[in-house]
Amino acid sequence: MDIDVTEDATLTDDVTLINHSLSSEPAATRSAGPQRSLREALAAASPRINPRKGTWQSAVIHGSVTALWLLLFARAFFLHGAFAWSTGIAYVLYDTLLLAFVTVKTLPLMRRSLPAHRSADTANLPTMGVIVAAHNEAAVLPVTLAALLRQSHGPAQIVIADDGSTDGTRALLTSHFGLSEPAPGALSAPSSRYPNLYWLRVPHGGKALALNAAIEVMTTDTVMTVDADTLLADNATLAMRAAFAHTPKLVAATGILVPVCNRTASGRVFQWFQTYEYMRNFIARFAWMRADSLLLVSGAFASFRREALVAVGGFDAQCLVEDYELIHRLRRYSVDHDLGWEVRVVGDAHAQTEAPAELGQFLRQRRRWFAGFLQTQYWNRDMTGNARYGTLGRLMLPVKAFDTMQPIYGLTAFALLLGFVFGGHGPIVVSIFSVIGLKTAIDLAFYVWSIHLYRRWTGLTRGTSLPMAVAAAIAEPFTFQLLRHAGAALGWLQFLRGGKTWGTQHRSGLVGATHSTQ
Repeated sequence: MDIDVTEDATLTDDVTLINHSLSSEPAATRSAGPQRSLREALAAASPRINPRKGTWQSAVIHGSVTALWLLLFARAFFLHGAFAWSTGIAYVLYDTLLLAFVTVKTLPLMRRSLPAHRSADTANLPTMGVIVAAHNEAAVLPVTLAALLRQSHGPAQIVIADDGSTDGTRALLTSHFGLSEPAPGALSAPSSRYPNLYWLRVPHGGKALALNAAIEVMTTDTVMTVDADTLLADNATLAMRAAFAHTPKLVAATGILVPVCNRTASGRVFQWFQTYEYMRNFIARFAWMRADSLLLVSGAFASFRREALVAVGGFDAQCLVEDYELIHRLRRYSVDHDLGWEVRVVGDAHAQTEAPAELGQFLRQRRRWFAGFLQTQYWNRDMTGNARYGTLGRLMLPVKAFDTMQPIYGLTAFALLLGFVFGGHGPIVVSIFSVIGLKTAIDLAFYVWSIHLYRRWTGLTRGTSLPMAVAAAIAEPFTFQLLRHAGAALGWLQFLRGGKTWGTQHRSGLVGATHSTQ
């Protein structure tokens, strides 16, 4: 596949600046000095390496969540009617309160404003470098790089952080993209075909270490991380650069991701559910952003101010969800040093990303996500309930404390419902289904509201069918939602065992979707 690239004056100037910086900086400085400083910064900033003293507020909040579950579960054996299902009622009330919070916080999206990148002063945008961490991703790299190379006012530097690939990555980069193979640990010369494209070879050590190696050799103002199975819209990097130019205190930003699965029968079902899940999640991120408590950016498509990344030590390779843990560290560092750093979601920066299309893949992904979430929650437990961290400490992290047990509540509620159904407790079952019916009606209203706001905010309309959303809302409680909880329960087991494996994902949805649109 050949790639046509149109270079504008801004991109050419940025590339010239980066090439000059890399060629004028001593090689020893680029390889040894920054590597030590990143490790030292991580040791100083990481609560995993340098644990913080716990607080009584955190102990009470986390302990109460577990104690409440035990109490509500016991009530099933002593009460009658719907209250015998107190575990389920608590789950429903919690989820409904969160929906109400998100609804109120997202009201400003009713007033759609002009996307920031359309009015940005392109002459004064911060420079941006993109890192694509890739381990045996030769099948999807051409698609990913094609999207990066055709960006409007695109990145000054695109670094393929080759994490010890053993497939056809070497042949692809040398023959198709005009790159010369560098020495291990060294950054290549610019591509002979694309002056902003570079190749960094590192020993296989995982995504976080590959990202850190690239951060060390880059000199741009901002850094974007893009997974090898993620396809950016043509103005995605421009939108991100405009966001950083508009908000000087911005240190981390996430764009809007749309999931893509392969076109098998199971892939179509999983894409259906995950499409609406992603929409709701990004609407929720906007709400938490407005509360200055956003903790989740998608590492598949995220941007950071480089000096902030260096200050906190980059990504932590010991965490299963390095992007989520990093935001906690950035926020902690900001409060500790009174910096007022911000984390945002950028509604006009869009990308498609590969999503699980089979049950096993989905459960492995959600297992890893939840185990990493538990790791991060445990390492940062001193922040929970801590007023020093503002709304983040007083509201968001207590919510996350409940989220650690939410799948247990959900699975327990479902198990009790089955027990009542097959145990012949007709009146209790009728009462329970009246609660479920009311919750489904609330969810339907929130689905419609979310899709309406999502369209106004992002300008994306494909895959936002209201009838299909209504069908998903009705089907989800006893299908997709249970699968999410099952994956999270497996995450609990992985966390308790101390497992650190990611599992293998097979890519096919992104390439297939791209070919179908060409």
